[in-house]
Amino acid sequence: MSRETVETRDRILSAAWKLLEANHGSSVRMSDIAKTAGISRQAVYLHFPNRAELLIATTRYLDEINSVDARLVQSRNAATGLERLEAFIEAWGNYIPEIYGVSRALIAMKDTDEAARLAWADRMEAVRDGCQAAVKALKKDGVLSPGHSIKEATDILWSLLSVQTWDQLTHECGWSQRQYINTMRNLAKKMLLA
Repeated sequence: MSRETVETRDRILSAAWKLLEANHGSSVRMSDIAKTAGISRQAVYLHFPNRAELLIATTRYLDEINSVDARLVQSRNAATGLERLEAFIEAWGNYIPEIYGVSRALIAMKDTDEAARLAWADRMEAVRDGCQAAVKALKKDGVLSPGHSIKEATDILWSLLSVQTWDQLTHECGWSQRQYINTMRNLAKKMLLA
């Protein structure tokens, strides 16, 4: 890709990100994104043939801008399953506030907007993969509760670490970020460890 193509693509993704956060769940049209990026609607379609691909690319762009892979290094390189679980909860839990605006918009739109549903499902599948990796590491170490299959334990952890849970505890209940992380770690250990 040429430098100009990359710059245009980044402008489109940045515009989509800003609009999703600003509109809090109102539908964001390709024409709105084009206008915010200062380009034609046709130029947006040259980079992204449909809205679903654009919204998915926007969520992945957030991960790139926010260095999500670097945040997950400690979890991925953990020596034990317990260390992996704790590091994953820390990394994901501290990432939620940075993606909350876009997450909230996609959650609000997903029931009536197929593109938003696909973008949300794509990102939540990535989180689920991280949960499953931590659970498998617990199983490998022989410390996963025998009462849970890998799938069931993954389901539990994935639900526990949802954006919606974070939102309720930090916004509605007034928990601090540190309280949220510590409590999620403790709950995950109580529910998943033998």
